[in-house]
Amino acid sequence: MKKLIALVLTGAMTMSLLSGCGSSGNASTASESASNVSADAKLSVCIASEPDHLDPALNATVDGAALAVNSFVGLYTYDEAGEVVPALAADMQASEDGLEYTFTLKDDLKWSDGSDLTAKDFEYAWKRAANPETAADYAYLMDVFAKDANDEIDVKASDDGKTISCKLAAPCPYFMNLLAFPVFMPVKQEAVESASDWQTNPGSWCSEAGFVSNGAFTLAEWNHNESMRYVKNPYFYDADNVKLEELDYMLSADDSAKLAAYNAGDIDYVYPLPNDELANLKGNEEFHVDPQIGTYYVTFNVNSSIFEGKTPEQASNMRKALGYLIDRQTVVDNIAQTEQLPANTFIPDAMSDGNGGIFRTNDGDYKYPDEASTGYFPLEVNIDKAVELLKEAGYEFDDNNMLSSSTPIHLNYLTNDTTLHLAVSQQLQQDFAQIGVTMDIQTEDWQTFINDRNNGNYDVCRGGWVADYDDPINMLEMFVPNTNDSGNDHPRLGFESTDYAPDWTEYMDLIKEIKADADFADREAKMHKAEDLLMDTGAVSPIYFYNVAYMQKANVTGVYQNVFGTIYFLYASKS
Repeated sequence: MKKLIALVLTGAMTMSLLSGCGSSGNASTASESASNVSADAKLSVCIASEPDHLDPALNATVDGAALAVNSFVGLYTYDEAGEVVPALAADMQASEDGLEYTFTLKDDLKWSDGSDLTAKDFEYAWKRAANPETAADYAYLMDVFAKDANDEIDVKASDDGKTISCKLAAPCPYFMNLLAFPVFMPVKQEAVESASDWQTNPGSWCSEAGFVSNGAFTLAEWNHNESMRYVKNPYFYDADNVKLEELDYMLSADDSAKLAAYNAGDIDYVYPLPNDELANLKGNEEFHVDPQIGTYYVTFNVNSSIFEGKTPEQASNMRKALGYLIDRQTVVDNIAQTEQLPANTFIPDAMSDGNGGIFRTNDGDYKYPDEASTGYFPLEVNIDKAVELLKEAGYEFDDNNMLSSSTPIHLNYLTNDTTLHLAVSQQLQQDFAQIGVTMDIQTEDWQTFINDRNNGNYDVCRGGWVADYDDPINMLEMFVPNTNDSGNDHPRLGFESTDYAPDWTEYMDLIKEIKADADFADREAKMHKAEDLLMDTGAVSPIYFYNVAYMQKANVTGVYQNVFGTIYFLYASKS
């Protein structure tokens, strides 16, 4: 969930509030009585700009996941301690070999329109997400399941709708985490398919307020590009523990405007924060920093014309050379400013290895190329190494280690237009200029940026990925075609057969082996090899490991988020 970060959804909106896809009487009643909701029963937040999809199967971003988990719920969820716990599941049985699971649902589960929610809804939702026609960015996560005789994922609801059984393609150490992820949440078939264009526009069924969901809140009102108003769902399985009657979202990508609304008392929770205000906010008791598992990085379009005429090795050396010029510590200290750790690996520092340990360590089985900094290169700037690599790529330099005018390098850097990303791009511009590389910065609004990045309309761009679950494969698999490598928060590395792009065959084969490997120690070793291959291409250059800073009013309690950046408002309360 690329992931991430941070980061909003894609698609089209065609349904109206009065369409036939499940506007319930309860939602309408709540909407009409909204003015009667007391201030202490209402939470106002701002975490993102206008979403295009609210369908949990189509979400591909961190802030989109925060919308999903407060309006939908699956078999499992995350609690305040960050642990995966049962939600709609009453019981789970697993085979000894870890390949077969059966989940029994809790009794009397309901959709927000009062109709019964059964295991058949899960079977429909999972098969729908796996279907290429749905075009879910996270469809590849359904590859965790084995295929049945009909070449569909092997999931089956019992005739009475009480249980859902599934078979996995291989033992999966993170399977329970997946079951708490939005793409594994149920959707109601009747609601989805009541939209007139559901087959060609899969998200249209929930593109306006009033759609059927099963989470703590239902969407009662949506003023596009301005606000969303959710109201408590009386049919939520844990409604007795939901204290809020209303959850309001301000929709904005303007960090300064969001903070101004917070300071004016109009909203109770705000994220992200303006980069140029962080120093002033740190002393405020309402300022918080939480850990995340994720990496902020630079990504290169390996098919960009800037590499034309080079061999794949020379092009890789060009990219790696630029990585040696990045002043990561300055970015962390002066720009990001919330005690992030500078990064010289793509796999985040706190990520598990799927075998009982932490992946980013030197141990008896694996040593990083630069053992001193546990990574792929020293954390400090190394101009000499950058020049050496560029000389190997055919570039000429004067006696001051500045590029010759006969072999210039000019880059176009693409980023979305938040204060943090702009400041980082300006720092990169200065870093690259140390040896005479010139760079133009192109800033775009979020949706335009996503579209241009998806379409490969850049040389270099900012990237970020907050993990969806705690396993290195989640970071590595995004670079395989037919996953969501070109989706939100995923770099479009390019897999076309240009003369100067890397050959990804070995990498792709290795990812397949990792997913099928039942030996977790062997699997860990293969993931290290995969990261080695990725970093050797120079296609990504890590900058720092994520954490998240936000403001929350002192009278608000019960809001929490997991290390994957998903924010849970459903158990919040105000005093």
